[in-house]
Amino acid sequence: MMKDCLQFLIEPAKKLKIRLKESRKQVRLEKKVQLLESQLFIMELSRELNKICQRSNILGHIWTSEDIWPPTMCRDFIMEWAALLEKRVQYEKAEKKDWKGHLLCMLEVGGECDMGPHKRVIMDWTREIKSSHPIIWEPVLMMLDDLEFQWKRGRLPNLLPAMELVILAVLNAESPVKEDVTKQWLVGKQRFSFISCVPTVWNWICEAAEDVSLDPDSANPDLLISNDEKRMRCGLERREAPRCRRRFDGWWCAVGQESFISGRHYWEVEVGERDWRLGVAKASAVRQGFRSLNTDTGYLTLRLERGSDLKALTVPATPLSQSLVPRKVGVYLDYEQGQLSFYDVEKRSHLFTFNEKFTEELYPIFGTVEVVKDLVIRPADLRQPCLCPGPCLWN
Repeated sequence: MMKDCLQFLIEPAKKLKIRLKESRKQVRLEKKVQLLESQLFIMELSRELNKICQRSNILGHIWTSEDIWPPTMCRDFIMEWAALLEKRVQYEKAEKKDWKGHLLCMLEVGGECDMGPHKRVIMDWTREIKSSHPIIWEPVLMMLDDLEFQWKRGRLPNLLPAMELVILAVLNAESPVKEDVTKQWLVGKQRFSFISCVPTVWNWICEAAEDVSLDPDSANPDLLISNDEKRMRCGLERREAPRCRRRFDGWWCAVGQESFISGRHYWEVEVGERDWRLGVAKASAVRQGFRSLNTDTGYLTLRLERGSDLKALTVPATPLSQSLVPRKVGVYLDYEQGQLSFYDVEKRSHLFTFNEKFTEELYPIFGTVEVVKDLVIRPADLRQPCLCPGPCLWN
């Protein structure tokens, strides 16, 4: 009888117990995703930098549910920029580390403890910029708008490029030349990242466009070169051609008539769907026979085989994703920076960059084994229209 009377209390008690159990489970899950110190530091740094961005609020997006940086990325970012700031700004050297304690701490907490000196360098720098009130240039603000546009559409995995761009803009606030920030940012992105190229930077690359033509005297005898020396494909019969050191007699390649020993240069090529090779060849590179055309033999090239096997011919070769296979390739050479970069012209996305100190003449190289579709060098004045909102500041 008593049990029946208390039944109205038993059921709510059971439900309360279930809710408490679920609450404890939720608390445990929240503890698992609790932000680490390096992640919190990035969030605070973005808030400080966002205050000087004027009309752009892109850094306010950092650490939203859509933009979360892994701990390793945060630590790398802090260490890299602290090292750069130490070179650009004079700071007192950090105290000598206790390496035994440092290693034990690394094992215990996953590497967070060694961030202290690096964080102090960045924090000292942020205090300095607060008092100086640097102004972000209009071109940089346009680039930030472009980055935010791409991030919101899922084309950027995180806002790391925006953070780096703002820091570079602040560091170069006194520079009278607007290209300085663009160049520093581009060089860094080409070296370490694969991101879509924002329109303002893309236009700056295109300013280095060259009118490149094929050199018939270097072409493999199996290749057919058009009269305007802008197209080539494999013929069905081998033509008679005099043997010389300049000519490829093994691989189906030809070089450009132009060569480069300094400066920035850019050219675009419409490629086939099955097989092509693009890049540069050093003046000393051997062109006879079937030696591998890779970095060991003086060639810096990108190669597509069988329609889907895209790779950079480093040693060993660097495979690239099948999703990156382009139809139009932009080749960008910055001789002084030691960079040869490849872009998908239609997507304005970065494919790969070779980093090397150049010391000799470099010749554009082109290769194909297709017999139906021509490999076509596009005219220097033919490029995609500018996507800058309003008047473009880079024309």
